[in-house]
Formats: sequence, structure tokens, C-alpha cells
Amino acid sequence: MDEKEILLKTIEALNTTVSSLSATNTSLQKRIDELTAQVAWLNRQLFGRKSEKLAPFDPNQLDLFSGQVPEKASEIKEAHDIAVEAIKETAEDRKRERKNRKMMEDLPVLERVVIEPDGIDLNLYKKIGEEVTRVVEHKPGQLYIKEIVRPKYGLKDNTALPPSGKKSVEIAAMPLLPIYKGIPGPTLLAEILLQKYEYHLPFYRQVQQLRHLGFKASESTIDGWFKPTVELLKPLYEVLKSEIMKSDYLQGDETTVPVLDKASHKTNKEYLWMVRAVIQRLVLFHYNNGSRSGTVIEDLTKGYKGYFQCDGFEGYESAFKTRPDVLIVNCMAHIRRHFEQAQNENREMAQHALKEIQFLYRVEHECDERGLTTEQRKQERLRKSKPIMENLKLWMETEGIKYSPNSLIGKAITYAYTRWNNMMRYLEDGRIRIDNNLAENAIRPITLGRKNYLFCGDHEAAVSMSVVCSLLATCKAHEVNPRDYLNDVIARMPYMQNASYDELLQLLPHKWKNNNGYHYYNSNGCIL
Repeated sequence: MDEKEILLKTIEALNTTVSSLSATNTSLQKRIDELTAQVAWLNRQLFGRKSEKLAPFDPNQLDLFSGQVPEKASEIKEAHDIAVEAIKETAEDRKRERKNRKMMEDLPVLERVVIEPDGIDLNLYKKIGEEVTRVVEHKPGQLYIKEIVRPKYGLKDNTALPPSGKKSVEIAAMPLLPIYKGIPGPTLLAEILLQKYEYHLPFYRQVQQLRHLGFKASESTIDGWFKPTVELLKPLYEVLKSEIMKSDYLQGDETTVPVLDKASHKTNKEYLWMVRAVIQRLVLFHYNNGSRSGTVIEDLTKGYKGYFQCDGFEGYESAFKTRPDVLIVNCMAHIRRHFEQAQNENREMAQHALKEIQFLYRVEHECDERGLTTEQRKQERLRKSKPIMENLKLWMETEGIKYSPNSLIGKAITYAYTRWNNMMRYLEDGRIRIDNNLAENAIRPITLGRKNYLFCGDHEAAVSMSVVCSLLATCKAHEVNPRDYLNDVIARMPYMQNASYDELLQLLPHKWKNNNGYHYYNSNGCIL
């Protein structure tokens, strides 16, 4: 046998072996699939759901009865769909009712409102029942149930026709509630917002308080109420933004807000912006995915013309560098702060600057004490403050060059000098304040809040915080009781879904105050 024959026989044997192995492999793979299916079934029996749901309907599947469709098939199908939907709603309603009853079982009924249907003729109708809706309300220190009772009337004579425009069974329409089919009333929702953003209590602490008052709500329940309540208030937020941009003098600031990144389970330091219409005393917080880029304030103030007062953050300069109709005014308090920090390094130079700045503040205090008008204040500034400002600028030009820009005094002089021309703009208009402290005061509650509720759950939660805090800060600026305001506005907003701009404007705190006359703080900032 030559070498060629040996190779051919070897190849033939190998082919036979491969065929045999392939057949064996197919058999083994089939057996593996069977065993895998058995393991999956056993796992489902032990750990999975045992529901016998039908497979999804395939519209391409042939119908066994396609040639035997009855004449009223569409009507039957429509009636079937209505019945199925009613069954679903009934089951959901029963589940919700059981949960609500358990939450409210320890609360007293302190208020009962009976709403009779309009124009009911008791000679024709008799009372056949009533619909009772229970709403949880809040007053300081107590939770209680408010029952909304709607008597139901039916015709005394079942064979008679109802009067024109009436039905056989009459019942008053249900008043709109802040949350559709929800149990919290406006006062409870207002209290949740106040506790969170006015008193800085996170939801889990509020849950503890509510349970002490007899209300067995969970943190997820309160969170579920929070989101639709903020959605109710968002139209007011948009109107507030528009009104602020109509001003010609704004102050701005930004601060950090920890926002939870659910992917990494860590909090990121994001940024929240604030603008304040100083003369109108309107405050707006703005959140844009946590960005600190100057484009955020640029987009927010699109179309704005006037003075914009801020600290020395370069983002403001970049935002308005191509907008000559926006004049930046910087903050003397920030300039003074840098010189205060330099006292330990060069006391003589730092105190010279601080003394001159103190003269500028004395002029402002004198104007306040004398009750000068804005024009009189402007003239007083030109007479007294302008020479001090010009002298300080000359001092920085002659003395400042002697110090290294890396030293504390050098940094203070550089910070002040590069912003001095912007700072001198406050001399042009008596309305402009010497510093940005009003903006910093408005943003301070955010700083306090993040020390208590620690972080926002996501970007959406940070936007919601902006909406609520804007309205609360504007209430404070206008000395409006925020509890009274939110109690009233949250009750009204369900009826304002198609309201005009002017109608929504009347619900902003400064307009609402004129219509209701509520106050919260006196002239010294003390609670009344």
C-alpha cells in the first residue's frame, strides 16, 4: 500500500469519526436543551410567578370563525371593551380605597361640606343616597378629615320624564382636587412643601411627624403627591420668570446643590442659579442639568435689557460680553471680602482699602436714614462716593503694582481693579445697590436646606425645588404668609389649567397679597 492510499483511508476514517461525533453532539445538544428547559421550569415553580397569562394576540393568525361573523360583532366588541375597562377601574378603585382607609383610620372628621345639585325640585325628586369623598387636610399641629358630601336625588315617579335639562338622577359635580382621585387636600400638600423647603425637613422626617399625628403615610406616598403638586405650580413659575425679565435691574447668584446620580449611587455637585428683580422684589431659581456654564444665565436672560449685578464669577462676563444692552454691576461686598482675607498678610494696605470702602457704605446708610429718593441718592453718591471710588482706583494703579499678584493683597487688588469700572456703574442710578447681598440672602435657604435633606434625588427633583423655592422666596420678599398663600393657590390651580397669562399673574405672591392682604414678616424681618 503506497503512501497515497494510506492518506485516503486515513481521511475516510476521520470523516466517519467526524460524522459520528456530529451526530453525538446533536443528540447531546438536544438533551442539554431539554434539561435546561426543565431547570427553568423548576426555577419558575420555586421562585417565579405561576400566573397562567395568555400569549399576546397575533393579528396575522387565521381566524377559525372568520366566515361566521355576526351582524352586531362591532357592537359586541365595543361593549366587551367597556366592560373590561370598568372591571379594571373597579379593581383599582377598591385597592386604592382599602389603602386610603388604612392611612386615614385614626384621623378625626372635623369638617363636613354638603354640596347640593343646582336647581333641584324636591317636589319631583327624592334623596336616594349620597357620594362621600374624604380628603385629608392640615392645620398647624393637627391632621383631620374633611368630608365632601354630595346628596344624590332620583325622581319620585320612576315612570315620569325628568324636567328639561335635567337627568333622572341628579348629583352635584365633584370639586376639583389638587391630585386626581388623591386623598390629600390643599392644606396638607402645602404643609409638605413648607416642611421640605421652608423648614428644611426631608420626607422621611415628615413621615414620622405625620404618623405621630395619626396619618399612616409612607415616604413613597408623599413623594408621589409631591410631583403632581409641583406640576400644578409650574405655570406660576413660568409667569414669574417672564415678569422678572421685564425688569431693568436684576441681581444674580449661583450656589451648589448635591444631586444624586442613580447610576453611580453618588451625589454630584451641581449648580443652581438665582435671579432677583430688585425693584419688583421677585425671585427666581433656575436649574439646567446642574451646569455652571455662562450659557445657562445667557439663555435664561435672553431678551433682557438693563443692569445685572453679580459677583466676580467669569461666567457672567462671558454670558454678556456680546450684549451691550446688559450692563454688569459688580458687588462691593465681594471686593471687601478679598481685602479682609489679606489683613493677616499686609494689614496696612488691606485696612486702607477697607477704610475707604467703609466710607462708601456710610454714604448708603445716611441715604437710608434720611429716606432719600433714588434721584437724591444718585446725587449724594456723585458728590461723596464718586471721589472715593476714583481715589481708590488711582491707589490701586500706583500702589497695587508693587505687590506680587500671587500674594493675598495682590490678589485682592487684582480682583477689585479688574471689576472697578463695572462697580462704578452703581453711581449712575440711585436704584442700584452697592452690593449683591439681597441675592445672597435669597439663596441662603438653599444652603441651609442641603445640610438637612442632603441632596436632590435627580435632576427633575432639582427643577421641582426651583419651582417651589422661587414662590417661597418671592413670598418672603413681599412679606406674604407662605402657608396662607400655598393653601389658597394649590386649591385654585386645578381650575386654572386654561387660564390666561393675566389670570395666572394675579396668583403670584405680590399680586395675591394685594387681593388678600396677608402678611408674614414685619419691617424688621420678625414673624408676626
